[in-house]
Amino acid sequence: MGKKLLTEHFGVQGIQQLQVYKQHGGYASLEKALKKTPDEIVNEVMTSGLRGRGGAGFPTGRKWSFIDKKSGKPRYLVCNADESEPGTFKDRYLMEVNPHLLIEGMIISSFALGAHLSYIYIRGELLYVYHILEKAIAEAYEAGYLGKNILGTGYDLELYCHPGGGAYICGEETALIESLEGKRGNPRIKPPFPAISGLYNNPTVVNNVESIATVPAIIAMGGEEYAKIGIGHSKGTKLISACGHIKKPGIYEIELGLPVEEFIYSDEYCGGIRGGRKLKAVVAGGSSVPILPAELILKTEKGEPRLMSYESLSDGGFTSGTMLGSGGFIVMDETTSIVKNLFNFTRFYHHESCGQCSPCREGTAWMEKILHRILHGHGTLKDVDLLWTLQKNIDGKTICPLGDAAAWPVASAIRHFRSEFEDFVQHPEKHLDVKHYFNQIEKKELA
Repeated sequence: MGKKLLTEHFGVQGIQQLQVYKQHGGYASLEKALKKTPDEIVNEVMTSGLRGRGGAGFPTGRKWSFIDKKSGKPRYLVCNADESEPGTFKDRYLMEVNPHLLIEGMIISSFALGAHLSYIYIRGELLYVYHILEKAIAEAYEAGYLGKNILGTGYDLELYCHPGGGAYICGEETALIESLEGKRGNPRIKPPFPAISGLYNNPTVVNNVESIATVPAIIAMGGEEYAKIGIGHSKGTKLISACGHIKKPGIYEIELGLPVEEFIYSDEYCGGIRGGRKLKAVVAGGSSVPILPAELILKTEKGEPRLMSYESLSDGGFTSGTMLGSGGFIVMDETTSIVKNLFNFTRFYHHESCGQCSPCREGTAWMEKILHRILHGHGTLKDVDLLWTLQKNIDGKTICPLGDAAAWPVASAIRHFRSEFEDFVQHPEKHLDVKHYFNQIEKKELA
């Protein structure tokens, strides 16, 4: 049984309430942190090796260290709770079950950054979670953990929860900032980076829910102790949203470094493939990361066991590796159509593109149309090559990573499952309803 830092009290009745949260050690880390200097807290987080849990995996302490402290401008902390990545649902559950853990993390992190005004930007569809957070924030104000002169230390902090408009693009930090300012959620060109010029053109740090909720544990146990958990440069625990063709879908807190095979097949975690079927493929970090076939998700090209860590999952680059990403772990069995799955992903990215960059705006639309054509029996082998060319013309050529997120699933699906695409083209009758297929043929002939 791995260490539990974020989910330890998930089964405690009434943990949403401040009184119950305090009975289980809540806000003790805040009291400890307020006796330190802001720089000492930043150093603890750097020592811990905590990496951003929203997808990119950038070291959290380093990100904090970049914030402009010399300009004299107000500084802000913004929590990215706009969890919209297909296959990822751990932040929503964290806020729903234990909202005070996030709030305590927000206060400590804001103090470390010298921020006196902070925001939680929550996905617009999660209004029921928004109300849970609002109630918890009100409790924190009443108890003196928010507002003026927190716990008599002279530190002031105002915290607001802001519901977004339900756009996937607002999960990108600069688009989130634009939306928070009341504008359309279009990503900004970087530089300048938010640490220099973010919210209202002032120094800003944007962190994921899980990243901020981990800070109280780091303060409680110390950065060095936290760094002993995990493996290599993948420190600590990580929440994984596991779904798909597994016996036990759900949210699991794992110690980084756990073998992927153990995560999928052990009774402690996913419990194996549903119905006794064979594993076909896995999307390890949410829909935007490359898909890997069974043989590459369980072992690297070198034959070593693949681990649930930033380094091991990316071993081999995008040729034979993937990314831990946001931890949206989607398991597919042998009955899964990779082509149909890719169409769903591509349709999503086309719908969610803000349209600011031509490669993304036009390219995602073309990829969706081509996949639609292949799925409906009208594709050619040239279409598969065209998909490959399109994804290359999108990848790395947009202001924000949404273009990359749309391109990587296409590239990896064709790289590892090209024969499946070719079979759809050459033998459409195997994949389509027969009556529907011949109706399409008849329409062609009549035309």
